[in-house]
Amino acid sequence: MTLSDLPLHDSALVVSVRDLHANDVIARRLRELGFVKGEDVRLVARGPVGGEPLLVQVGFTRFALRRSEASRIEITAIPAGAAA
Repeated sequence: MTLSDLPLHDSALVVSVRDLHANDVIARRLRELGFVKGEDVRLVARGPVGGEPLLVQVGFTRFALRRSEASRIEITAIPAGAAA
């Protein structure tokens, strides 16, 4: 599952960020922003036109991502009731 598929207001854990090619600048930047393995992420809101941008929270920081960027972030859902 990718971050772009996450239902609104749900949380998940980052598994990885997918590189599309060698020296992928966007994938590297996503990792620098905190999208690293084991980090908790939450989909806060979707934009009004075509669902873009996606407002996601990683840690205590919120970012607006394009769907194409969010689709690079592999996640695993947190089972209901397991979130702290």
